[in-house]
Amino acid sequence: MPRGNKGVVPGNRPIVLIGPMAVGKSAIGQELAKLLDVPFVDTDVLIVDAHGSIPSIFAGRGEHAFREIEARTVASAVEHADATPTVISLGGGAVLDSGTQQILDRCTVVYLECDESTVAARIARNSGRPLLAGDAMTRWSALFATRKPVYERLADLVLDVRHGSINELGHRLEDALRDYAAAKQEVEN
Repeated sequence: MPRGNKGVVPGNRPIVLIGPMAVGKSAIGQELAKLLDVPFVDTDVLIVDAHGSIPSIFAGRGEHAFREIEARTVASAVEHADATPTVISLGGGAVLDSGTQQILDRCTVVYLECDESTVAARIARNSGRPLLAGDAMTRWSALFATRKPVYERLADLVLDVRHGSINELGHRLEDALRDYAAAKQEVEN
């Protein structure tokens, strides 16, 4: 099957990747954007570029202020990408905001599904995540348990990322998006 973005996403909606911290949203999102030849936006990078490091925002202004910044950043990214097949990666907790949840109705939402063992090594290498201070894996598991139902409810598609390279996962997601677009088009016709 030929590669490329034609027909991959119904209505050329932005593709938004959601899931827990360290699941690979940025890496898989960049790979997918490359495969589709579309722009990639990482909302955490936008936040850092505009406001400084995420740990410093948490330390200086608190989680509530960070979540407000995050919600505005997600809204702006989706608005800017509206009606284009841009790939957007969200921070793990971005989906908790009710306004963000409503905005995601305008997107094709992909939940990157994983388990604790999938992310353990990544979390061990990156201890700079403010919400994982202390026993990182215990905190990650608690956050994941709380957020998982939200991820599942918002998802149009689920991609199991427990096995495969970034390239393989990007290709699997591209194929899943193509199948999803074809099924949606069939229903609309």
